[in-house]
Amino acid sequence: MNIVCLDLEGVLVPEIWIAFSEASGIPVLRRTTRDEPDYDKLMRWRLGILKEHGLGLKEIQQTISTIDPLPGAKEFLDELRSLTQVVILSDTFTQFASPLMKKLGWPTLFCNELIVAPDGTITDFRMRIADSKLATVRALQSVGFETIASGDSFNDLKMIEASKAGFLFRSTDQIKKDHPELPAYETFEELLEAIKKAL
Repeated sequence: MNIVCLDLEGVLVPEIWIAFSEASGIPVLRRTTRDEPDYDKLMRWRLGILKEHGLGLKEIQQTISTIDPLPGAKEFLDELRSLTQVVILSDTFTQFASPLMKKLGWPTLFCNELIVAPDGTITDFRMRIADSKLATVRALQSVGFETIASGDSFNDLKMIEASKAGFLFRSTDQIKKDHPELPAYETFEELLEAIKKAL
Protein backbone atom coordinates (compact mmCIF):
# COMPACT_ATOMS: atom_id res chain seq x y z
CA MET A 1 0.00 0.00 0.00
CA ASN A 2 1.27 3.41 -0.97
CA ILE A 3 0.89 6.76 0.72
CA VAL A 4 2.21 10.05 -0.66
CA CYS A 5 3.77 12.50 1.82
CA LEU A 6 3.91 16.11 0.61
CA ASP A 7 5.41 19.25 2.06
CA LEU A 8 2.99 22.21 2.24
CA GLU A 9 4.73 25.58 1.90
CA GLY A 10 6.55 26.10 -1.37
CA VAL A 11 4.87 22.99 -2.79
CA LEU A 12 1.10 23.54 -2.49
CA VAL A 13 0.89 27.06 -1.04
CA PRO A 14 3.21 30.06 -0.99
CA GLU A 15 5.63 30.41 1.91
CA ILE A 16 3.65 31.97 4.78
CA TRP A 17 6.63 33.76 6.31
CA ILE A 18 7.62 35.32 2.98
CA ALA A 19 4.06 36.61 2.53
CA PHE A 20 4.09 37.97 6.08
CA SER A 21 7.50 39.55 5.51
CA GLU A 22 6.07 41.46 2.57
CA ALA A 23 2.83 42.41 4.39
CA SER A 24 4.66 43.58 7.52
CA GLY A 25 7.53 45.30 5.73
CA ILE A 26 10.12 43.24 7.66
CA PRO A 27 12.47 41.87 4.98
CA VAL A 28 14.47 39.60 7.32
CA LEU A 29 11.37 37.44 7.89
CA ARG A 30 11.78 36.11 4.35
CA ARG A 31 14.21 33.53 5.78
CA THR A 32 12.74 30.01 5.53
CA THR A 33 13.78 26.34 5.77
CA ARG A 34 15.24 26.76 2.28
CA ASP A 35 17.84 29.01 3.92
CA GLU A 36 18.16 27.59 7.45
CA PRO A 37 18.37 23.82 8.02
CA ASP A 38 17.86 24.10 11.82
CA TYR A 39 14.10 24.62 12.25
CA ASP A 40 14.23 25.22 16.01
CA LYS A 41 16.85 27.94 15.52
CA LEU A 42 14.80 29.50 12.69
CA MET A 43 11.55 29.59 14.70
CA ARG A 44 13.17 31.01 17.84
CA TRP A 45 14.75 33.73 15.71
CA ARG A 46 11.34 34.47 14.10
CA LEU A 47 9.64 34.74 17.50
CA GLY A 48 12.32 37.22 18.58
CA ILE A 49 11.63 39.38 15.49
CA LEU A 50 7.86 39.28 16.16
CA LYS A 51 8.39 40.32 19.79
CA GLU A 52 10.73 43.12 18.76
CA HIS A 53 8.04 44.52 16.42
CA GLY A 54 5.06 43.88 18.70
CA LEU A 55 3.42 41.48 16.24
CA GLY A 56 1.38 38.40 17.12
CA LEU A 57 -0.87 35.68 15.80
CA LYS A 58 -3.64 38.03 14.68
CA GLU A 59 -1.39 39.91 12.26
CA ILE A 60 -0.01 36.70 10.76
CA GLN A 61 -3.51 35.21 10.39
CA GLN A 62 -4.65 38.38 8.59
CA THR A 63 -1.90 37.79 6.02
CA ILE A 64 -2.72 34.06 5.74
CA SER A 65 -6.36 34.88 4.98
CA THR A 66 -5.16 36.59 1.77
CA ILE A 67 -3.02 33.64 0.58
CA ASP A 68 -4.33 31.26 -2.07
CA PRO A 69 -2.88 27.85 -3.02
CA LEU A 70 -0.30 27.92 -5.81
CA PRO A 71 -1.91 27.82 -9.27
CA GLY A 72 -2.83 24.21 -10.08
CA ALA A 73 -2.14 22.93 -6.54
CA LYS A 74 -5.73 22.02 -5.66
CA GLU A 75 -6.28 20.26 -8.99
CA PHE A 76 -3.01 18.36 -8.54
CA LEU A 77 -3.99 17.34 -5.02
CA ASP A 78 -7.52 16.32 -6.08
CA GLU A 79 -6.17 14.09 -8.84
CA LEU A 80 -3.49 12.61 -6.61
CA ARG A 81 -6.04 11.82 -3.89
CA SER A 82 -8.18 10.01 -6.47
CA LEU A 83 -5.22 7.67 -7.11
CA THR A 84 -3.79 7.06 -3.64
CA GLN A 85 -3.76 8.22 -0.05
CA VAL A 86 -2.03 11.53 0.63
CA VAL A 87 -0.84 13.17 3.83
CA ILE A 88 0.69 16.62 4.09
CA LEU A 89 3.66 16.76 6.47
CA SER A 90 4.49 20.32 7.41
CA ASP A 91 6.48 22.23 10.00
CA THR A 92 3.78 24.91 10.00
CA PHE A 93 1.24 25.27 12.81
CA THR A 94 -2.44 24.46 13.22
CA GLN A 95 -3.18 28.15 13.87
CA PHE A 96 -1.69 29.04 10.47
CA ALA A 97 -2.87 26.13 8.34
CA SER A 98 -6.65 25.99 8.71
CA PRO A 99 -7.64 28.62 6.09
CA LEU A 100 -5.21 27.06 3.62
CA MET A 101 -6.54 23.54 4.23
CA LYS A 102 -10.05 24.81 3.51
CA LYS A 103 -8.89 26.20 0.15
CA LEU A 104 -7.20 22.86 -0.66
CA GLY A 105 -10.33 20.80 0.11
CA TRP A 106 -9.34 19.71 3.65
CA PRO A 107 -6.52 17.21 2.95
CA THR A 108 -5.00 15.37 5.92
CA LEU A 109 -2.33 17.53 7.56
CA PHE A 110 0.19 16.65 10.25
CA CYS A 111 1.81 19.80 11.65
CA ASN A 112 2.74 21.54 14.91
CA GLU A 113 1.19 23.97 17.37
CA LEU A 114 1.92 27.50 18.52
CA ILE A 115 1.68 28.50 22.17
CA VAL A 116 -0.19 31.79 22.23
CA ALA A 117 -0.75 34.14 25.19
CA PRO A 118 -4.25 35.59 25.81
CA ASP A 119 -3.15 38.87 24.19
CA GLY A 120 -2.20 37.04 20.96
CA THR A 121 1.56 37.08 21.51
CA ILE A 122 3.21 33.91 20.24
CA THR A 123 5.30 32.84 23.21
CA ASP A 124 6.56 29.45 22.05
CA PHE A 125 5.82 26.49 19.79
CA ARG A 126 5.30 22.79 20.31
CA MET A 127 6.65 20.37 17.73
CA ARG A 128 4.53 17.27 17.25
CA ILE A 129 7.59 15.04 17.44
CA ALA A 130 11.34 15.50 16.90
CA ASP A 131 12.39 15.30 13.25
CA SER A 132 8.68 15.06 12.48
CA LYS A 133 8.72 14.45 8.73
CA LEU A 134 11.20 11.57 8.89
CA ALA A 135 9.59 10.17 12.06
CA THR A 136 6.15 10.19 10.40
CA VAL A 137 7.44 8.48 7.24
CA ARG A 138 9.13 5.82 9.39
CA ALA A 139 5.92 5.35 11.40
CA LEU A 140 3.84 4.95 8.23
CA GLN A 141 6.35 2.41 6.94
CA SER A 142 6.16 0.53 10.24
CA VAL A 143 2.42 -0.06 9.76
CA GLY A 144 2.78 -1.38 6.23
CA PHE A 145 2.80 1.67 3.94
CA GLU A 146 5.33 2.34 1.22
CA THR A 147 5.95 6.08 1.15
CA ILE A 148 6.50 8.42 -1.79
CA ALA A 149 7.62 11.89 -0.71
CA SER A 150 8.13 15.33 -2.20
CA GLY A 151 9.24 18.68 -0.87
CA ASP A 152 11.40 21.71 -1.57
CA SER A 153 13.52 22.42 1.51
CA PHE A 154 16.27 21.13 3.79
CA ASN A 155 13.70 19.80 6.26
CA ASP A 156 12.16 17.58 3.52
CA LEU A 157 15.36 15.77 2.53
CA LYS A 158 15.25 13.01 5.16
CA MET A 159 11.67 12.00 4.36
CA ILE A 160 12.44 12.05 0.63
CA GLU A 161 15.58 9.94 1.06
CA ALA A 162 13.79 7.46 3.38
CA SER A 163 10.93 6.83 0.93
CA LYS A 164 10.72 4.24 -1.85
CA ALA A 165 10.50 7.19 -4.26
CA GLY A 166 11.22 10.82 -3.54
CA PHE A 167 11.26 14.03 -5.52
CA LEU A 168 12.35 17.62 -5.08
CA PHE A 169 9.70 20.10 -6.19
CA ARG A 170 10.49 23.74 -7.01
CA SER A 171 13.56 23.51 -4.81
CA THR A 172 16.57 25.83 -4.67
CA ASP A 173 19.49 25.55 -7.05
CA GLN A 174 21.76 24.81 -4.09
CA ILE A 175 19.66 21.90 -2.78
CA LYS A 176 19.37 20.46 -6.31
CA LYS A 177 23.14 20.80 -6.77
CA ASP A 178 23.84 19.15 -3.40
CA HIS A 179 21.44 16.27 -4.16
CA PRO A 180 21.82 15.38 -7.85
CA GLU A 181 20.55 11.87 -7.04
CA LEU A 182 17.04 13.25 -6.35
CA PRO A 183 14.79 13.87 -9.36
CA ALA A 184 13.71 17.53 -9.38
CA TYR A 185 10.54 18.88 -10.97
CA GLU A 186 9.09 22.33 -11.52
CA THR A 187 5.48 21.65 -12.60
CA PHE A 188 2.59 19.78 -11.02
CA GLU A 189 2.15 17.82 -14.25
CA GLU A 190 5.74 16.51 -14.03
CA LEU A 191 5.41 15.67 -10.35
CA LEU A 192 2.09 13.87 -10.87
CA GLU A 193 3.57 11.74 -13.67
CA ALA A 194 6.59 10.85 -11.52
CA ILE A 195 4.36 9.84 -8.60
CA LYS A 196 2.10 7.79 -10.89
CA LYS A 197 5.13 5.85 -12.12
CA ALA A 198 6.19 5.18 -8.53
CA LEU A 199 2.78 3.92 -7.39
